[in-house]
Amino acid sequence: MSQTIAEKILSKHSGREAYAGEIVIADIDYAMSQDGTTPLAIKAFRDMEMEAVWNPDKISLVIDHSAPSPSQQVSNLHEMMREFARKQEINVYDIGCGVCHQLMPEQGHVVPGDLVVGADSHTCTYGALNVFSTGIGSTDMAAVYSSGKLWFKVPETIKINVREELPEGVYSKDLILKIIGDMTADGATYMSAEFSGDAISSLSVDARMTVCNMAVEMGAKTGIMEADRKVMGYVEKHSGRKPDPVKADEDASYSREINVDASDLEPVIAKPHRVDNVVPLSQVEGLEIQEAYLGTCTNGRLEDLRIASEILEGKKVKNDVRFIVAPASKQVYLDAINEGILQILIGSGAAVVTPGCGPCVGTHNGVPADGEKVISTANRNFRGRMGNPEAFIYLASPATVAASAIRGEITDPRGMLSRP
Repeated sequence: MSQTIAEKILSKHSGREAYAGEIVIADIDYAMSQDGTTPLAIKAFRDMEMEAVWNPDKISLVIDHSAPSPSQQVSNLHEMMREFARKQEINVYDIGCGVCHQLMPEQGHVVPGDLVVGADSHTCTYGALNVFSTGIGSTDMAAVYSSGKLWFKVPETIKINVREELPEGVYSKDLILKIIGDMTADGATYMSAEFSGDAISSLSVDARMTVCNMAVEMGAKTGIMEADRKVMGYVEKHSGRKPDPVKADEDASYSREINVDASDLEPVIAKPHRVDNVVPLSQVEGLEIQEAYLGTCTNGRLEDLRIASEILEGKKVKNDVRFIVAPASKQVYLDAINEGILQILIGSGAAVVTPGCGPCVGTHNGVPADGEKVISTANRNFRGRMGNPEAFIYLASPATVAASAIRGEITDPRGMLSRP
């Protein structure tokens, strides 16, 4: 029988043909956990009375959510992670290295055809590299630490065909927000969202990561794409591992297919307090903001910072607007310095913080005051997401965030940027 990408990857890793709805036990290629979830996984691992992880070369621990530590309690949890990693000889990405979902592909840990799990819901990001990647809980991660295996219910697949190309001033963030708004927050629950079409092919690997990163915001188990020349070039540059790319069969069976015409899209905004509360930017244009945030595992990559710098070059962030920038990794930070991007952002009035999750999770950097409005490139705008349940978070593309920071109000970026 014909198969989707998800079915093929789970079949390969379970050693038998597997189809939607079936339960399989599959071998994991790589596992990752971060500082918000690893301490619980370590405790569960110890409660299982396990002595050693299955393969320390296939696990990374990442300190990115509260980095540097904002408190004594968090510092103790970080040290717990470091001690466990030393004992088990596991790789640790410590403070300043960056966000887990940037580091896994950037450091070559994941390649096309892999099955990857992470104790973080946005692990689906790596689907941009043709990886079946999904978030799991800390207890499940402890089981992976010990065995290198995990059970899966093979998901049904929804195919999302995105035709044509995005217009100038419209980006992958606008595309995925529009799809989420149409699908709703539970429109793809426990499904594999398989993205394809001319518009996807035209996107950079950075931009594709933005799309797959947010698949979970419509309930998907994973978001995934085929590996084309751009992906293979990225993998060749970043990883020494041999990829095993997977394509869906032409007659694969999908739960449903959705067609999107990218050429019809315009900049959009996700209004508080739901990611699927998506409206055309024009409906909220002119709304005053107090904080603008550029970064996160969704839009903290080099391309995102470059887009913002092209808008901000020669301009200043409006007085009384706090513009915070968090590069997604140390490498992104260095590349942005070498290109002169950070010089432009800082010169415009940006405050650049340590590579990592930054203000997104609300544990330290950039917590807004009561009643303040924030425009952010993050993936979530739930009440309290940035540390204050009395604040209001609007989600948008890096271009929209940069344009809004200049004017101090939600602003359409079209006309402020010339894109080749």
